[in-house]
Amino acid sequence: MNRVDKGKIATDGGGALGQNPFAGLGGLGGLSALPPGPKPVSPPVSAPNVPEKNRGRVDVLRSTAGRGGKTVTIAQNFTGIGLPEKEALCKKMRGAAGCGGTVKDGAIEIQGDQRETVMRVLREAGFRPVQAGG
Repeated sequence: MNRVDKGKIATDGGGALGQNPFAGLGGLGGLSALPPGPKPVSPPVSAPNVPEKNRGRVDVLRSTAGRGGKTVTIAQNFTGIGLPEKEALCKKMRGAAGCGGTVKDGAIEIQGDQRETVMRVLREAGFRPVQAGG
């Protein structure tokens, strides 16, 4: 059954290739191997902006009060940071959770029950998040 019927292509492997397509590359100058000598050394890797280890406790809670039954995750009780840093944290949280959020009355509000995501972002920023309010 080694024949080709009605325009079909045989898939049994056929014969070996007549030539090695890479055989001609050996004679080219710069493609054979690395030049002799010391291997290049990569520069030392410094730690990227490592945040302070303990920037304080932050309460993370889930709330539906006053929102028509909609759930939001609130991060509150920040100490020692201003509004610009809270807005930057809020942007990171929104991106990580894939939802909306805002900074309101000194607290960060993220739409939906995103407590784990918010706590992870806060830990990466050097805070000590604590789930509050059951």
